[in-house]
Parts: sequence; C-alpha cells; structure tokens
Amino acid sequence: MNAPVKVSSELQQNRQSGRQLDKKRYGWLLSPGLPVIGMGILAGYHFGPKMSKKAFALGGPLLLHVIIPGIDALVGADDNNPTDDEIKVLAQDPYYDRIVKLFIPLQMAANVFAGYVVSRKEVSLLDQILLGISMGAINGVGVNTAHELCHRPNKKDHYWSHATLMPLAYNHFRIEHPYGHHKRAATPEDPASSKMGETFYEFWPRTVFGGIKSAVEIEQQRLKRKGLSFFSRENELFHGWAMSAGFHAGMLKLFGKRAAPYLAVQALYGISLFEIINYIEHYGLKRGQKADGSYARTMPEHSWNNNNIVTNLFLYQLQRHSDHHAYPTRPFQALRHFDEAPELPSGYATMLIPALIPALWFKMMDRRVFEHYQGDLSKANIHPKRRARIFKKFGLSEE
Repeated sequence: MNAPVKVSSELQQNRQSGRQLDKKRYGWLLSPGLPVIGMGILAGYHFGPKMSKKAFALGGPLLLHVIIPGIDALVGADDNNPTDDEIKVLAQDPYYDRIVKLFIPLQMAANVFAGYVVSRKEVSLLDQILLGISMGAINGVGVNTAHELCHRPNKKDHYWSHATLMPLAYNHFRIEHPYGHHKRAATPEDPASSKMGETFYEFWPRTVFGGIKSAVEIEQQRLKRKGLSFFSRENELFHGWAMSAGFHAGMLKLFGKRAAPYLAVQALYGISLFEIINYIEHYGLKRGQKADGSYARTMPEHSWNNNNIVTNLFLYQLQRHSDHHAYPTRPFQALRHFDEAPELPSGYATMLIPALIPALWFKMMDRRVFEHYQGDLSKANIHPKRRARIFKKFGLSEE
C-alpha cells in the first residue's frame, strides 16, 4: 500500500484560504455562469426592441463560435501543472464540487425561462428554432457537467449527471462514457473515437447510435452479473430515460405544444455540439495492440489536448483530456498538461467550425496525425474506406 502523501503546512494553509493555490479559482464560475448568460440572452430577446431580437436569438452560437474563440486567442494558454501535493489539496476542496452542481439548477431555470419565452404567440417558428439553437449550445456544454459527475463513485452524483442530461434526452451517456468509451478510447471499436478521414457527418450516426447500443449492452451485462433481467427496476438507463421523459412532459405541460419545436431543436443541436467535441478529442489516434490482440493502456498521446484558458474554464479543463483518460476519477481542477500529448492548433471552441467543414478539417488535422506518428500511418486509426487515399496523399505504400 502506498504511503499517504504528506501535505506541507504551506499547502494546508492554502487549503484553508483556497485562493493562493489555484489562480483560476474564481474563473471556474464561468461554467455555471453559462446558463445565466443564456437567461440574459432570453431576457434580451423577450424584453428588447424588435430590431434586436434576431441578434439575441442567435446569442448562443455567437458566444460559442465567435466570442469565446476570440477571447481564447487574446488570453492565450496556461501550461501550469499542479504538483502531487497540490493535486491532493485541490481534490479535497469542496468548493469545486459546489461549482459543478451549481450548473444544474441554473440550467433548469434557463430551460424553464426558454419554454416561457418561445411559447409566446408573437414568437415566430424561426425564432423558436434560433432560440432552441442558443439553449442547445448551453445544454450541450451541460454534458460536460454530466461528464464530471458521471465518473464519481457516489451514486447520488450519477443522478445529478442524469439531471443535466435531461434536456438532451442523452442519459445513456452516464453509463456508456465511463464504462464503454474509457475502455475503448482511441480504438476502431469505440463509437466515440473518430477515425482519420472520417467526416463529422459520418461520425455522428456512428457515435450516437453506437453509444446507445453500447450503453444497453453494458447495463444488460451489469444486471446479468447481479442475476437480474434488463427490464429490472434497477436498470439505470430506465431511470435516466424516465427523468428525461419527465422533464420534456413537464415542459409541454407548462408551455403547451408551442414549446415542442424549441425542445426538439435544442436537443438536436446540443447533442451535435457534444459529439463534435467527441469527434475532435481522439481524431485518428490509436492505441497499440499487444500480441494477444488487446490494446495497450491509454496514454497521453492518445488524446488531442489544448491549454487555452478560456475554453478550459468553461469546460472544466476537458481539453486536458489525456490526464482525464489516465486518471478518470481525478477532478477537473487537478488535471495536468502533458508535453508528449498531441496538441490541437487551437481550443475546442475554435475547432468547432473547422470540424463541420471536412476539407478544412482534413487540411488542418491529417498532417498533424501524420507528424504525430512520424510518418508511420499504420499506427493511426484510419477510416477503412479512405485508407488508400490517405496513404497516397502522403506518398506512402499500404504494404
């Protein structure tokens, strides 16, 4: 058994104040602040002058695709790493847990306000769709809150995770991500790991439907080990789906059928936004295989990383993805940067639009995959239909 880490008196003092140890301590409030921004967008649309309504309706995409990338470029990156002692102190600080869970009631309040706004008779179908996109951006980022909670050992945290997934009806993620994706990440068998040469539009159905199938199989096996059938009352998938159904039924009960276009659009946009992030995180990367066909342990070189501060503050350092895969239960505030991890050209927020434009994405990323493997693309995770074309593109022989 490893000896407990001895915490210095200086770090104990930092634990009490919570200020000197983490310079970004209050910056993390940007994430639970996102639903508040969403309510500001909705208020601007509802109470603002008619000429400004379309601008407010598009506030979510403007924030996500224009404002955050712009600030990211200005503020730059942060490659500071906590020490082992600091990781222990940060992990024990309850402040960060409160920040994560604060997102959920604010998210629910924003969705209820959105339901009220979009159900007004004067709101056009187009504006309902635009406001659905804006709230979909917030609920899509909310999956990151679910992600932070789904890895924790406490069962209550799992249901908090389900709660933030309710607007998107994406509750299978709570099961598939920790027990499916983390087992298969950066392998051809993983529906959540994109392949070199695969477009996002090909990846989307593979990851969405593959993730649901994986979650069903995982829960089926878990229940089978307990001697229970898939249709047992202990099936967590059913619990999550029931929570989601309750959320959507409640919204329709409160605001009527006029809220239906908003609910559908925000879910589709939010799911797609989250899956773009999945598409970016492991593109073309592959773990080596052992003689018995099993895959080597997930290492820092199997995830694309970035240290842009602003996006990391909004996403609980999701861009330090390598450390997350190495230590899935490590809380966001303690994640570290690895020099050996492959780097994206910019933060996730900036990479969202290129990921939607295949020619631009391949131009930006295929060369990086090639250089990461030092020209040996036999080590990459390549879309089978594009393998010959990609090898030819880099002047390589498939033999």
